[in-house]
Amino acid sequence: MKVHFIAIGGSAMHNLAMALHLKGYRVSGSDDEIFDPARSRLEKYGLLPDAPGWFPDRITSDLDAVILGMHAREDNPELLRAKELGLKIYSYPEYLYEQSKDKTRVVIGGSHGKTSVTAMILHVFKDAGVECDYMVGAQLEGYDIMVRLSSTAGVMVLEGDEYLTSPIDRRPKFHLYHPDIAVINGIAWDHINVFPTFENYVSQFDIFAKSIEPKGSLVYYEEDPEVKKIAENLVKERADISFRPYSVPQYRVTENGTELLYEGRAYPLQVFGRHNMQNILAAWQVCHSLGVADADFLKSIVHFKGASRRLEKIAENKKTEVTVYKDFAHSPSKLRATIAAVKEQYPQRALVACMELHTFSSLSKIFFSHYGGCMEKADTAIVYFNPKAVEHKKLEPITAQMIYEAFGRKDLKVYDNSALLVQDLKAMQWKNTNLLWMTSGNFDGVDEKALAAEITA
Repeated sequence: MKVHFIAIGGSAMHNLAMALHLKGYRVSGSDDEIFDPARSRLEKYGLLPDAPGWFPDRITSDLDAVILGMHAREDNPELLRAKELGLKIYSYPEYLYEQSKDKTRVVIGGSHGKTSVTAMILHVFKDAGVECDYMVGAQLEGYDIMVRLSSTAGVMVLEGDEYLTSPIDRRPKFHLYHPDIAVINGIAWDHINVFPTFENYVSQFDIFAKSIEPKGSLVYYEEDPEVKKIAENLVKERADISFRPYSVPQYRVTENGTELLYEGRAYPLQVFGRHNMQNILAAWQVCHSLGVADADFLKSIVHFKGASRRLEKIAENKKTEVTVYKDFAHSPSKLRATIAAVKEQYPQRALVACMELHTFSSLSKIFFSHYGGCMEKADTAIVYFNPKAVEHKKLEPITAQMIYEAFGRKDLKVYDNSALLVQDLKAMQWKNTNLLWMTSGNFDGVDEKALAAEITA
């Protein structure tokens, strides 16, 4: 098989390219810009394009498939050439479905927790000896590539992103996977540039649930009213589907960490926070439905350390009682959950919570009101934004005053200069204080590891 990637440097795209290369496919690709880690990883496998840019002459009639990335535009010259030749053009979600349509597909959906739940399932499967293919959206310990495609696995686990599929396909990605087992782990409005109302956003999860294959199952978080409503409506329409509601398991917080409580026993965990307990129960439901014994799940989950940038510990000084965590949190619901988790685990320590407004939604004035009270559990709350990022996304200008009013906290600290932010953080007294560093970006190039090392020194 000969496959060409248009915009090969994307996070999911380069992982899929490497997976197909390892499967024995002949893989080529193009992109106008490729940054690390994608650049070095593609180079390692001999897949890095020899020059940046788009080259229509690379699109030839002998290609079995062209895979189109979200970074490419509708007028991309390689895409136009592929259409001219009548080639099969796929988005990467479409191609993942093509590769897995004869397998049992498990798709993890939800506004939050997708990566963690997917990672937990893969961790348990690996320990239990369950062979599976997968696609996950973050770097996991023990995995070099975040996509696996084989001819031998009977199961494929997919992180079900609700964002758009490609420049020529405006459907959410998770609508294309047709799950045998679907998970919805919670719904909180996001991606307002694509889903302009909360109702429109929720409807995408309803469509996802309705796409479950005959005799499939829906695993859903019953404490979320929108998720519960979707499940209750689906019960009336699909008698062939089984429904597996879950909540939050019993757990307790100790000085040494968090313990999961089950049938009179305590299981010490590497992760913490109510939201992670919720994630564990979602993963448990999936694993149980695919034949993993409860005892094997529990034996394995106690060793799960979490996914990259999901309450990831990057530095610690036990003597001075200072720990630095980084997290992908940027939306209001994620901020609440992540801040609450750290305060619950370290009730005797002060918490400095620092977040970056980076996404289209978070930088939009019409979305600001949803941030009210989301950082109230932090002892010190800091918000950073870059006015140039607002301008780049072609949004209306925002001011520090707007952010103060939106977050509803009089002592909120707002920065638009990352160098000044780092300077002030370094000047703080850090004894018996944790730092929670939250962003889907990088605070405009801040060396977070160097900052964490200095804070915990």
